[in-house]
Amino acid sequence: MSKFYITTTTPYVNGEPHIGFAKEIIFADVIARWRKIMGDEVRFNTGTDEHGQKIYEKAGELGKAPQTYVDELAPRFEALKEPLNLSFTDFSRTSSEQHKKAAQEMWKRCMDNGYIYKAKQIIKYCVGCELEKTDSELEDGKCPIHPNRDLEIREEENYFFKFSALQEKLLNFYNSNPSFVIPNFRFNEIKKFVLAGLRDFSISRLKEKMSWGVPVPGDPAHVMYVWFDALVIYISPLGWPQKADFDGWWPGTQVCGKDNLRQQTAIWQAMLMAAGLQNSIQVAVLGFITSEGQKMSKSLGNVVNPLDVVKEYGTDALRYYLLREISSFEDGDFTMTRFREAYNANLANGLGNLASRIMKMAETNLTTPITILERTIPEEFINLMHNLELQKACDYIWNEIGRLDTLIQSSQPFKLIKTEPKKARDIISDLVIDLYTIARMLSAFLPATSGAIKEAIKLNKSFVVPIFPRK
Repeated sequence: MSKFYITTTTPYVNGEPHIGFAKEIIFADVIARWRKIMGDEVRFNTGTDEHGQKIYEKAGELGKAPQTYVDELAPRFEALKEPLNLSFTDFSRTSSEQHKKAAQEMWKRCMDNGYIYKAKQIIKYCVGCELEKTDSELEDGKCPIHPNRDLEIREEENYFFKFSALQEKLLNFYNSNPSFVIPNFRFNEIKKFVLAGLRDFSISRLKEKMSWGVPVPGDPAHVMYVWFDALVIYISPLGWPQKADFDGWWPGTQVCGKDNLRQQTAIWQAMLMAAGLQNSIQVAVLGFITSEGQKMSKSLGNVVNPLDVVKEYGTDALRYYLLREISSFEDGDFTMTRFREAYNANLANGLGNLASRIMKMAETNLTTPITILERTIPEEFINLMHNLELQKACDYIWNEIGRLDTLIQSSQPFKLIKTEPKKARDIISDLVIDLYTIARMLSAFLPATSGAIKEAIKLNKSFVVPIFPRK
């Protein structure tokens, strides 16, 4: 049995869990479930990013200690597990003692290997991104991701990460690992960024100005810059550095949004190189979710809470929409009108109706449950899953649903049973077996629905309540 490790990014705790992160964590969940189905031992990590200036400022506004503030907020993200039917095995927090020890060890190794130094510099800093911004990244002097927030001009002596010294190593790594970043156009984007030249960046803050962070080893006047600290969350839950071999779990696969491209595929990989650790196996970079072409924001009133959708339509309906109706790697649109249309067309009238028709015929015309001799899951589907082409894998399943619908219409076993009962029962039996194969392919995507279909087949019973009632 092989070990497989996958991790999502860790969102800041100072906001509500949003539909974009739901897409990311559900995407990772499908991969984790699939690898387990294929026989791997799986470890799936998610968690929360709890340090940095935004957290420090907000806690101060509320008159709370930062630790108290994050302790109140982190459970909201961990609580996504049940309503989204997630299978994560680790929920990691950057304020934990284990994580702090790992972050400090990462710092020490990078320092010992000559990749951290102290210097004074003037920078333009976006608090929203918690990142330094170069002039070429700005639009009208503003951060394009946080245009309503003024950049801060900072001048102080900090520690710097020697990012520039790792340009050639990063490019060689990219060239040696052609599937390291998916999709390929994101890989080309990060290659272009690295090829253009890397600048060293600050990785500490003066404690007297912003005390909420991991203390810098050997220098109590500084705390770690939030990105340096936060990225270590991908290995800290694996017991590193106490377990030097990560207990066999590293390297792993990562899933992130496109706003994390630089951090996950360049900065984190450079940090691993600087510390003498293995690089990630692969990073899947997902697109954003928009609403009628606009970025979701509270000010526009178009933010979708995934838990509200689950409450009305159920978990698997949300999982379906985010996995099939929204592009995995391009930006995709989410409105409740489009969601309802897709739900009725492809779940209520599609999968749900097909399962009900087949199981009604089976219960009526087959005297006992048929013995399921599992048909091999098609190689084409397995390849799509292996390549993390989850949307295309969903399309494959729904093409099969359409094929069975067409077969029922052409063969009409519900009529044939009167004139050629044996032939009709053979057709119905084959339909049940094909439905079982669809349920197997669905098991990582819509686990509850897959289980319900398998149980109905096992008992040779029709559904008393539709799997997906029309809305």
